[in-house]
Amino acid sequence: MANRFQVTIDAAAPGALGAFWCQVLGYVEEPPPAGFGSWDEALDALGIDRSDPDRAFAIVDPAGAGPRVFFLKVPEPKTAKNRVHLDVSVGADLLQARAGELAGLGARIIAEFDEPEGHWITMADPEGNEFCLQ
Repeated sequence: MANRFQVTIDAAAPGALGAFWCQVLGYVEEPPPAGFGSWDEALDALGIDRSDPDRAFAIVDPAGAGPRVFFLKVPEPKTAKNRVHLDVSVGADLLQARAGELAGLGARIIAEFDEPEGHWITMADPEGNEFCLQ
């Protein structure tokens, strides 16, 4: 049996950051559990406090191949470079255009590299989390 995992990202605004990453990865908001018409209905049935509607947000690969990405609200801001980051493959022919699109959605270009091991652009998402386009 293969191990399944999710990527969890601390966030100040999980919903907004999750929406950004849906655009980056081609993911969608995770639908509510089977038998529930909405997340509000599911959370109420499970007895989960909904006083902060932006407490958490999850996105999933609509094809079911990639890991779930979970955005969790934390009180402290990001203060240092990520120890783990995502590499998003877009292809050399689309690299510049995709970096520009993501910058238009709130990302920031940090640096571009053309090294023997490859060509990539290091970016930061709207909350400052680093990732690479390659």
